[in-house]
Amino acid sequence: MVSPRLPSTQGLQAFEAVARLRSVNLAAEELSVTPSAVSHRIRQLEILLELKFFTGSDFSLSADGMAYLARVREAIAALQQVPGREPASQMRRLRVAVTPTFSRQILLPRLARFRDTYPNIELMLQVTAPVRNSTLEEVDLELRFGTGPFHDREFCQLLADEVSPACSPAYLQRHGPFEGGFSTDAEVSRSQLLRTPLESWRTWFKACGIGLPEPATGHQLTDLGLALDAAAEDFGVVLMHLKLGSAWLDNGRLVRLSQRSVPSPNAYFLCWRPGTMERWECATFVEWLRQALRD
Repeated sequence: MVSPRLPSTQGLQAFEAVARLRSVNLAAEELSVTPSAVSHRIRQLEILLELKFFTGSDFSLSADGMAYLARVREAIAALQQVPGREPASQMRRLRVAVTPTFSRQILLPRLARFRDTYPNIELMLQVTAPVRNSTLEEVDLELRFGTGPFHDREFCQLLADEVSPACSPAYLQRHGPFEGGFSTDAEVSRSQLLRTPLESWRTWFKACGIGLPEPATGHQLTDLGLALDAAAEDFGVVLMHLKLGSAWLDNGRLVRLSQRSVPSPNAYFLCWRPGTMERWECATFVEWLRQALRD
């Protein structure tokens, strides 16, 4: 029986470097070779394995590429261990700061897949306020909500969303109907608008040509999920993030007042300090989460 060919370590290093740095030129500089040599090594590795690692010019990983990258990083980490000096435990601890509503509605429903795929990564999730740009404790990765860029961190955008007004069925029954799709000054003026520093009503007003100023009074909540819960309890109309708030629509606690939606200027970003991606557990989680949100 003929033994299968093993991938070259040069090819594996080239693939890992490009996947991490998202640049052939930066990978070549790190590996002290030419960019063409990096491309050639990756191409030979793809031919050998009959896989396609990347899906676009920005070096986004394919599903096969992401799965194989995790194996490559595990192998590199294993080869770096000197015999007789292995750590007491092979578990890798990863500390991630997350915002409350994103973790409950977006992250946790997907997290079992990560646990099953990477049982040697122990996650420590720390809840942090989305209005802050720092965390109370030292963490490896942190989720931020805003417009970016974040000059104190490296980052990647995870999730953009669209917004649309919504309220509870009981509120709609008492104060509706809003036949104009909540897009007129009159409809907005006779409604209690829920406020949050995370999303301005100006986003909706500008898109609809509404001439009213940003509301300066009324109930204010500093968490998007809390604002949705308040609207579900008949406190008023909330400017809902549709992906984030889909559960409130699905269970009927909230109803949309317009079929129109407009892009939010804010998005969720995963941020880290320079050098963090050198640790395979950090890079693996970032790539896994990016792919999980695409599926």
